[in-house]
Amino acid sequence: MSGAGGGKRPSGGDSPPGPPEKKSKKEEKTTTTLIEPIRIAGVSSTEEMDMKVLQFKNKKLCERLEQRQTMEDELREKIEKLEKRQATDDTTLLIVNRYWSQLDENVHVLRKRIEPDAPVTSTSAPPAPPLPEPTPLEEDDASLPPAPLSDNAKGFLSTLEHSSEEELTLHLQDRMQFSKEAIVCLVCVFDRLHTCEDESQSDNINVNNTLLEENTRLRDLATLLQGRHHKMSMEYNELVDKVTSSETKVSEMETTVEDLQWDIEKLRNREQKLNKHLSEAMEQLKSGYSSSGSSGGLPGGQITLNIQKFESLNAELEHNQELANSRMAELEKLQVELQEAVRESEKLKMDLRNIPEDVVKETLEYKCLQSQFSLLYNESLGVKTQLDEARALLLTAKNAHLRQIEHMESDELSLQKKLRTEVIQLEDTLAQVRKEYEMLRIEFEQNLAANEQAGPINREMRHLISSLQNHNLQLKGDVQRYKRKLRETQMEINKLRCQSGDTGVQIGEETTSESIDVKKEENEDQEEEEERRKELERQRARERERETDRERERERERERQRSDELKRKDSDTLKMLRVELKKAQESQKEMKLLLDMYKSAPKEQRDKVQLMAAERKSKAEVDELRMRVRELEERERKESKKLADEDALRKIRVAEETIEHLQKKLAATKQEEEALLSEMDVTGQAFEDMQEQNSRLLQQLREKDDANFKLMSERIKSNQIYKLLKEEKEELADQVLTFKTQVDAQLLVVQKLEEKEGILQSTLAALEKELAVRTQALELNKRKAVEAAQLAEDLKVQLEHTQAKLKEIQVSVAENRTARERESSNLKRAQAETEAGETEEGGGGDQPVQGQEKSVFF
Repeated sequence: MSGAGGGKRPSGGDSPPGPPEKKSKKEEKTTTTLIEPIRIAGVSSTEEMDMKVLQFKNKKLCERLEQRQTMEDELREKIEKLEKRQATDDTTLLIVNRYWSQLDENVHVLRKRIEPDAPVTSTSAPPAPPLPEPTPLEEDDASLPPAPLSDNAKGFLSTLEHSSEEELTLHLQDRMQFSKEAIVCLVCVFDRLHTCEDESQSDNINVNNTLLEENTRLRDLATLLQGRHHKMSMEYNELVDKVTSSETKVSEMETTVEDLQWDIEKLRNREQKLNKHLSEAMEQLKSGYSSSGSSGGLPGGQITLNIQKFESLNAELEHNQELANSRMAELEKLQVELQEAVRESEKLKMDLRNIPEDVVKETLEYKCLQSQFSLLYNESLGVKTQLDEARALLLTAKNAHLRQIEHMESDELSLQKKLRTEVIQLEDTLAQVRKEYEMLRIEFEQNLAANEQAGPINREMRHLISSLQNHNLQLKGDVQRYKRKLRETQMEINKLRCQSGDTGVQIGEETTSESIDVKKEENEDQEEEEERRKELERQRARERERETDRERERERERERQRSDELKRKDSDTLKMLRVELKKAQESQKEMKLLLDMYKSAPKEQRDKVQLMAAERKSKAEVDELRMRVRELEERERKESKKLADEDALRKIRVAEETIEHLQKKLAATKQEEEALLSEMDVTGQAFEDMQEQNSRLLQQLREKDDANFKLMSERIKSNQIYKLLKEEKEELADQVLTFKTQVDAQLLVVQKLEEKEGILQSTLAALEKELAVRTQALELNKRKAVEAAQLAEDLKVQLEHTQAKLKEIQVSVAENRTARERESSNLKRAQAETEAGETEEGGGGDQPVQGQEKSVFF
């Protein structure tokens, strides 16, 4: 039952995953009272008790599974962080090593190019580096593909791991010395090259003169082109304005022509109608004449009416003919105006094609554009130089990036292989855990289904608890009665002692001491129970404090581990993580074993464990009672020696019998009280557990009711919305029908308008083509002007650059002249001294002179 009690204890995600033996000991200490609710809750049958035990087991297992999942997430995060750190550190180290080796190789190649025949003493070859570097790329091997650097990179990292700090510092100092010496040699070579620049000075002066002449010529050309461009732009703007005005006029005329055509069509329709009426009237007249000839006796009112209609129709016809003639005259005028506008537009187009250059140059816009163009050209030159520098940097960065990518790819392949193996292992473990989780979920669902059927059992438990409470109250009343009787008997015993005299006094003292002992024992029992409760609370508080201390220690250890892991290398961290993974797998296996134990543990073993615990308690109580009996017997022996009188002995025996009888009653009452108290505690705890379960179930029911109410309200709202949408749909259908009729009517109008638009679009396309041809010609002229200006600005910049170089060369020439004069004076003095000296001294003196020359040369 210790396992079941352990399931009752709240185990949070922060509890330390210690060994299972220590955990079981702590759980036995802290949760002895929490085992009993499981015993009494299933009063009706043993199956219900098993179901509740399984519920607690499932809770415990769920908590442990959550702990395991949190641990796995933390370990994965740590692995990802460490892998990222390892990748960044490796890349930085490899990049530094690669660029350093490239610098050494480039310096070596430059020295070979500059001084192929120079003697190489200390800086001939770099000291053999302890770290594996990429193979040097020479000029001959440039065409070959780059060698795979994965093995070199691995070797470099392994040497870094295994070598100490002193060895690394020594190797780095050697490399630094080599690079310093090589750079010193290069500086000396560049100094020599600087001295050789005097010879190319005259050539630079001639080139400078030619560049100045070309610059002046290009400036004149640029000014001419800028003036022409300005004139062209001015004329082009004027012609564009004229074209736009003519186009607006043409569009207005076209609209008027369309209106007139519409009116003409109306008049024609009206004329046709009138012609029809006329023909009908003529036919009626003819029929009227024929009828009048046949019947002469009828009145002639009809004939007069027909004549009046005929006259009115004739008048209307004449009026319509006059209107048609006037409209035709207006149309002819508009056609004439249209032809004139077309001629003007053609003239303007011709003017646009050939604009004079002087007009363009004299405009303010041309001058503003010229100044802006010069500024922009200067800026473009600066941007060009920056672009060239950026391109060079980009090329170097690209090469470095490609090499870095190769290294990264090789590292990634190795890391991916490792990660795949680890991921496969983790997936296997995950699959096992998922299977276990599914099994537990199925058991949990079964337990939930069983708990839903436990409603009547809860009611029976409530009735039982209420009956037990009443029984407890009755027992308390009985206990109080027994206490009163005890007091009365003690009072009687005291009276008997007073009567017995001195002997009685002694016996009274003993009885009072015994009564005091009895009271003390009662108080001690109560105090022991209170102390037990306090100890349990203290133990719980201590365990909480220990858990908090352990959490703090864990946090400290984690911080230390992080600092250590930052200092250590990534290989050690990976090993540690693998060890932790193995530990987690072992803990998982232990959890499985515990699960199997919990599942396989029968009810009889639990009962045996409870009986063993009860036997231990009873044995401890029996030992205590035996010790007390021995003490009392020793006291009685001492008293029997002292007391010799028979009366006193009789009274003592009577008193002892009464005391024994009372003690037996007391022990019985104590046992009953203890049993009742334990039952009360058990029933109270069971009642609290049942109340908690009931409150949870009530909360779930309330949540379900709330969800159902929400769903009902949403359904009502959706029904209302559906009705509204139906009504809107019907209204929209009516509107659609009306719109369809309108659209059909408008489509006819649109077809007519589309035909007109087609005609207009054809004319517009022709005009747009002409405009495109003209704009292309203008853009070509603009480009030519821009190119000429750019050439002029380029030549300006080159001239300034050459002038600055000339000044620098002149300064260096003057310095070289002074240095040569000093050297010549020194040489003359040395020659005079050598001629004045002896032949041997002269031979010895040549050597230092040669050394001086060498030093000057370097």
